[in-house]
Amino acid sequence: MGWQIARMKKLILSGILISICSVSFAQKRISRESMRKLVTADLEFSVQQYKSLIHILPPGEMLKTYDAATGKLITSDSEWWCSGFYPGTLWYLYEYSGDTALKREAEKRMTIIKGEAFNSGNHDLGFKIFCSFGNAYRITKQQQYKETILTAAKSLASRYRPTIKSIQSWDSSAMYKCPVIIDNLMNLELLEWSSKNGGESRLGEIAVNHANTTMKNHFRPDFSSYHLIDYDLSTGKVMRKITRQGAADSSAWSRGQAWGLYGYTMMYRFTKNRRYLSQAKHIAKFILNHPHLPADKIPYWDFDAPGIPNTYRDASAAAVMASAFLELGRYTKGQLRIQYIATAEKIIQTLSSPLYLAKLGTNGGFLLKHSVGALPFRSEVDVPLTYADYYFVEALIRYKNWYLKGTRKV
Repeated sequence: MGWQIARMKKLILSGILISICSVSFAQKRISRESMRKLVTADLEFSVQQYKSLIHILPPGEMLKTYDAATGKLITSDSEWWCSGFYPGTLWYLYEYSGDTALKREAEKRMTIIKGEAFNSGNHDLGFKIFCSFGNAYRITKQQQYKETILTAAKSLASRYRPTIKSIQSWDSSAMYKCPVIIDNLMNLELLEWSSKNGGESRLGEIAVNHANTTMKNHFRPDFSSYHLIDYDLSTGKVMRKITRQGAADSSAWSRGQAWGLYGYTMMYRFTKNRRYLSQAKHIAKFILNHPHLPADKIPYWDFDAPGIPNTYRDASAAAVMASAFLELGRYTKGQLRIQYIATAEKIIQTLSSPLYLAKLGTNGGFLLKHSVGALPFRSEVDVPLTYADYYFVEALIRYKNWYLKGTRKV
């Protein structure tokens, strides 16, 4: 635990210093040309770092995290909910660079997880299949990838429970009757895309019902969210409201808030339902106005974590937020748009600093340091994580495509 304590001390010191120097967005906002150079440098580094990772990840396994104490990669099988992020990141980096070594590695790893498209016992099919096969199809237009996506959408839809108008996250157990977690919003992208690209229209209807039920039951009056709602399947009533991976049931677990921000922004993209845009704005307001959000915009692992500022930051939550704020900026105008984009810029700038961005050939081949998986369970605390890398690279690609002069897409 000594190395973790040393890292935490560095993070705490950084947070204190940045808080002391906090100034307004107008004063701190990085110039567009500086952002161009930063994003380009980050993407070039990411390509080289992941090319080094290719050579150390064992055949037949998927990337999970890295143990700095032993210097070893921690891997997973295809069923782990994060198995799609590594190939998904490779596709983003191939899209940017055209380096076929990245494409070949993505294709090789996707053969390992392809069968997950038939796994109806898991609700994370969007993470596993859409982040990987979705990017692959978007870039290559190969029909085989589309077929896998549509198969996965059917499997996910089988977990829809009409009595609660939601997709059941985990199977019933002695602990939970019918649990639905906030993370599940992210998997709705698989359903929405499939309903508009050859899949049944009911897939989109399921996504809308789930998003509406989540909006009704997961969120508090201040637009923070619980992590988990446990339902009674026979009556459809809410039994318990829990924040399993957060500091307490009443707390705002940071990655959960990021999932909500991203999820409702994405649902607005597909449906143009302004209720979803409004929800995303409300969640954004909660995040940006929270007194515990540090000036560098990298949240603590929970907004209500005990011991702030003497606790961990979560780079994974920050990366998801950056990508979401960039998309939300496309759907808003005026000061809100400026604030959302400036926040994403600040997050990218901070994550690009030596405190968070690894040096080439270090960190087990991962890009980002200092993410938190599930601190209450002492699982993946202050380590690199595949989804932190994925959403960081996605944010870089989005910024390059949407906000840099000469490359912006309509």
